[in-house]
Amino acid sequence: MTYRLFEGKDHASVYQKYRLTPPEELKDIIIQYLDKRRGQPHELAVDLGCGTGQNSRLLAPHFREVVGIDVSENQLEVARATPGFPNITYREGTAEELPFPDGSVDLLTAAAAAHWFNRSRFLAEASRVLKPGGCMALLGFTDTNTRFCYKDCEERIREVYEGVKKVLLPFTSQQVAVADGKLEELYSAIPFPDKERIDSFKSKCFISVRNLVGFMESWSMFQAYKAKDGERAEELLLNTQKRFLEEMGVTSPDTEIEYELEYYCVLASKPH
Repeated sequence: MTYRLFEGKDHASVYQKYRLTPPEELKDIIIQYLDKRRGQPHELAVDLGCGTGQNSRLLAPHFREVVGIDVSENQLEVARATPGFPNITYREGTAEELPFPDGSVDLLTAAAAAHWFNRSRFLAEASRVLKPGGCMALLGFTDTNTRFCYKDCEERIREVYEGVKKVLLPFTSQQVAVADGKLEELYSAIPFPDKERIDSFKSKCFISVRNLVGFMESWSMFQAYKAKDGERAEELLLNTQKRFLEEMGVTSPDTEIEYELEYYCVLASKPH
């Protein structure tokens, strides 16, 4: 089954504005893995569940061509309208039915998207389209060890953050739990003998209170809550921003917090 939770125009613009780009250092690990298994030159990367193209743009300097694929035309419209690289194209489609010839893809990647795929159909397609030595890199983040740092407010900020997650828990899908489980079952099901996983890659960045609340707005569980009760969902965002500012003792939503997020990555290479 292909899940269709990120398709509205409003959600697409929120996604582009607030969704975090994967860490540059993690991208470098993926490219090094591909260098060792497949070697240069890197012709074609396919970014599955590309959304508004954050990961596609990160890959573009390393490939002759990058194709971003997503089920949402609204997400792709935003991706196409975002300044980027001339070697990226975006197509509507699914991870389970890829529009590429057998043995034509150097890298198949998905950033915070593989938990939505039908596992067996996706893996069959990956085996078909990858070149010998071609690689899969399925990355995401887990929200179980998220940390915040602002003066001495870490615990209080975390309490506000966890309070939002508690409100949204009834709207959290099984697929989000799969992501928090770091794609363990998908990793086990990959048929290639050459595979490895990075379980914990910690990435720190500075994020404004406004953008942190915006990031929460981009979550699938928030969007499900908003679809059920738009007024309460908007109130939740406003109250969350207000509480962050109160706990930090500041008034500007542009005040920045140090934010540490834990990423993971599943890497695999098709046999030669």
